[in-house]
Amino acid sequence: MEKIKRFVECLIPVTACNLKCDYCYVIQQNRRKNEIPKFKYSPEHIGKALSKERLGGTSYISICGAGETLIQKEVIQIVKEILKQGHFVNVTTNGTLTERFNEIILFPKEMLERLHFAFSFHYLELINRNLLDTFFENVQKVKEAGCSFVVQLNLYDKYMPYIDEIKRICKEKIGAYPQVAATRNEDEVETTGIYKLYTGKTSDEYVKEGKKFDSPLFDFTMKNFMVKRKEFCYAGDWSIILNLVTGNVKRCYCEKEDQNIFEDLSKPIEFKAVGNSCRSAFCFNSSHFMSLGVIPEVDDAPTYAKLRNREEANWYNPRMNEFLNSKLSESNNQYTTIKKVKTNISSFYNRGINKIKKIKNRRK
Repeated sequence: MEKIKRFVECLIPVTACNLKCDYCYVIQQNRRKNEIPKFKYSPEHIGKALSKERLGGTSYISICGAGETLIQKEVIQIVKEILKQGHFVNVTTNGTLTERFNEIILFPKEMLERLHFAFSFHYLELINRNLLDTFFENVQKVKEAGCSFVVQLNLYDKYMPYIDEIKRICKEKIGAYPQVAATRNEDEVETTGIYKLYTGKTSDEYVKEGKKFDSPLFDFTMKNFMVKRKEFCYAGDWSIILNLVTGNVKRCYCEKEDQNIFEDLSKPIEFKAVGNSCRSAFCFNSSHFMSLGVIPEVDDAPTYAKLRNREEANWYNPRMNEFLNSKLSESNNQYTTIKKVKTNISSFYNRGINKIKKIKNRRK
C-alpha cells in the first residue's frame, strides 16, 4: 500500500482567469491583475527538484493558481514531470479549459491513476458564460481517463436560492451532490484582523444551508473555522508551501519564505516543523493539512479522501482512494519531547530575529 510521505502545496501567482466570481478571494483583495508569471525553471528541473529522494518518499503535490491554474501553459508539462517522479498530484481548476484536459488525458494510464482534480463549481458564472455543459463534460472526460476528482462548491449567498437545482444537476451529471467549502470574507482581515464568513446571514443560518448538501468537507471546515490550533504542528516538516515559479518555500501560510529548493538540486531540502508556535487564527486549509494528519494530536480528523470522495458515485479510483486514506503520521516519526522543545525554542528565536530586522529596516 502506498502511503503519503509529505504534502506539498504548490502556489502559482497567476491571477488571470476566464471567470469573474465576486466571492473569489483574489477579487475581494483587488489582486485580479490578469497576470501570467514567467517561470524561472523548466518543468524538467521542477520535477527533479521534487524527486522522491529529496522529499523522502511518495508525496501528494497540490497545484493551485491565484487565478485559473490551467491558464498557465507550463502547468501541463510540470504536472507530467512531477507524475514521472512517482508522486500523486492534485490540480485545482474551474474545469472550463477543454483543450487543457484534452492534453492531459493523453498522459500514460499509470500517471492518470495518480492524478486528482479539484473542480471548483462556479455555478452562476458557468451559466452566465454558457459553460455549464463544458464543465461537466470535462469532469466526465477525466473520470473516463482514470483520474480521480472532487466537485466543490463555495457556499455563497447568491447560490442559496438555487440549492435544490444545484443538487439535482450534480446528482444527474456526476452521481452525487458537490462537496461544499466555506467562503471567507477577505476584505476585512487587513483592517480588523478577524476572519468572517462571506455572507449576510448569521453563522447558524449559513451552516444550515451548507448542511443541505450532506458534505463531510463542509462539516469539517466549519468545525475548525476560527479555532486556534495549539497542538504541535508538523507543517514545515511533513508539509511545505512552495512557490512553483520561484522555488521559494515557507513552512506554512503565515511563515516567511526561508529557503529555495530549485536553485541547487544537490542541496537537501530543510524540513523543520512549526511546532506549537503557529501564528494563524485557525488552520486556513484544515481540509488539506489537518485531514492529511499534519497535527497528529487531532486524531479524530477524517482522511483527505473521506472529506472529498463521494463513494456512491466513485469519484476516486481505487489507487487514489487508498493513498488519500493514509495519513502523514503513518510514514513519519513524531518528535521526541526534547526535539519538540528545541523546535519551539528555535521558532521563537527566529521570530525574534525577524522582528528586530523589521524594526531596523523601518528606521533606515
